[in-house]
Amino acid sequence: MDALEAIFTRRSIRKYTGEPVTADELHTILEAGMNAPSANNRQPWHFIIVDQREKLNSIIEAHPHSKMLAEAPLAIIVCGDTTVSEKFWQQDCAAAAENILLAARALGLGTVWMGVYPDMQRAAGITALFGIPKGIQPLCIIAVGHPAEQKGRVERYDAGKVHTNGW
Repeated sequence: MDALEAIFTRRSIRKYTGEPVTADELHTILEAGMNAPSANNRQPWHFIIVDQREKLNSIIEAHPHSKMLAEAPLAIIVCGDTTVSEKFWQQDCAAAAENILLAARALGLGTVWMGVYPDMQRAAGITALFGIPKGIQPLCIIAVGHPAEQKGRVERYDAGKVHTNGW
């Protein structure tokens, strides 16, 4: 699948077959995440791979919008090192997360982004569950798996949101 097709057909997938994601697929997804742009090339991202059923279930208890993890074979928690990039870690890690979503789509996998930061209660819960050290902030959780639902392309282009040379 080419890049534009992956972008235009990427949708949030909340139902999974349970088929495992291969080590090669996971490596490719993470490599794509680490190829995201970052301010001053600081690359503040860290990724926690969660593939143990008990740990996935613990996320469901800590995050109110994560019920799809009951079916997903794995999750990736995207975290930012605030000691490396205090000002731009959110943007850098968001770019990495988007690359992960698109790479997974290109491989035929489904994903859904679950926000953590800036909800400090969610962040504290995820930090405690996974022993995330001081200075590292969880940005989001991405469920990853083989989709058990198919969603078509949605036209989202809105010319009313395009402004040329000023508002």
